[in-house]
Amino acid sequence: MGSESLMGSIQALRGTRDILPEEVRYWQWVEAIARQILDRAAYQEIRPPIFERTDLFARGIGEATDIVGKEMYTFNDRATPPRSVTLRPEGTAGVVRALIQNNLYASGGVQRLWYTGPMFRYENPQAGRQRQFHQLGVEVIGSADPRADAEVIAIATDILQTLGLKNLRFDLNSVGNLEDRHQYREALVNYLMPYQDELDKDSQERLTRNPMRILDSKDERTQKITQDAPSILDYLGSDSKRHFEQVQQLLSNLGICYQLNPRLVRGLDYYTHTAFEIISDDLGAQATVCGGGRYDGLVQELGGAPTPAVGWAIGLERLIILLQQIQETPRQGLDFYVVSRGEAAEAQSLKLAQQLRQAGFSVELDLSGSAFKKQFARASRSGAVACLILGEEEAQTQTVQLKWMASKEQSAIAIADLLEKADELRGQIESLK
Repeated sequence: MGSESLMGSIQALRGTRDILPEEVRYWQWVEAIARQILDRAAYQEIRPPIFERTDLFARGIGEATDIVGKEMYTFNDRATPPRSVTLRPEGTAGVVRALIQNNLYASGGVQRLWYTGPMFRYENPQAGRQRQFHQLGVEVIGSADPRADAEVIAIATDILQTLGLKNLRFDLNSVGNLEDRHQYREALVNYLMPYQDELDKDSQERLTRNPMRILDSKDERTQKITQDAPSILDYLGSDSKRHFEQVQQLLSNLGICYQLNPRLVRGLDYYTHTAFEIISDDLGAQATVCGGGRYDGLVQELGGAPTPAVGWAIGLERLIILLQQIQETPRQGLDFYVVSRGEAAEAQSLKLAQQLRQAGFSVELDLSGSAFKKQFARASRSGAVACLILGEEEAQTQTVQLKWMASKEQSAIAIADLLEKADELRGQIESLK
């Protein structure tokens, strides 16, 4: 390592980024809305580890996928002998492993679970796609009912609409069961083989190991070739057709508009039957905001009993980009900003701020020791509903100046009275927010 590297400032790694306080407000707002909607639907939060044994993802996601083959952060740990460990590239496999290990399905009931947190893939970074990225996901495990598919889709739609997103498209497909896909795979390969040399390099590799992923290629020539490829909807068996028709009817009953997209296959091997994406026309190349579907074979593949399941994940970075385009920074919702000047007043201001916080108010205490004029300027920028002012005179008389920021009205009040009137003050503040 050169001396310049040692002496220079340390930067965040490519593909990672700092989420600074101003942007964090958007994240907190999204998480609060999602938690509220999921709580109302009886979903319970689960928090699996960020790293797992590598074979969990190799078996769960599929060794032929780009994620497992090219994108995972994998390393040997310090165990004896060393174990291969991977930072999670997605959330579903870890949730299913937790379900099996902790026997969560022992009661025989349906598990409605949700999670949020960082995921890791070694991808080419661009707007809306980082190597450390964040997802919010839900999983309904233990139901093969088409209503479960419709329910998770309705909840995703509810979250995005509550956040105020516009210009969204909803693509829907069925990838059938294993038998359907086996027949379709054969037909697709037969169609593509004459064009093998014209396909892009990644698609040529996928032709033998994961041909359905070719339908998801972004290469223009490959896309043109696949335009006339067979449709998987023509290869669905009677059970798969019935399930898909019921899902479509349920979505129509809910007033959820969708368009069929037979080319939609998703990037993970574990999907069966329903597959869907919610897409924004305002995001450019990385347009998918939410993606998911049914994965009836994954629990058994990872060592559990045969158990149907369906779920989705929202990419939070992409969601935040959209929200920043349509929403101002969510307000912090500060109740009081406390300014003080002088040794006794500053000591009293800390005590007062803490007493108000314990009474349930949000309070920012100015710690600068600056002149009142500069502290008042910061109070104005803080977005607080009211400002509390303590000088030497107030410290001696155990009073405080209460200034309402909107009206500029100001009056002196005893600190004891201020604390006794907490409920009355709370009502006034809520009416002004």
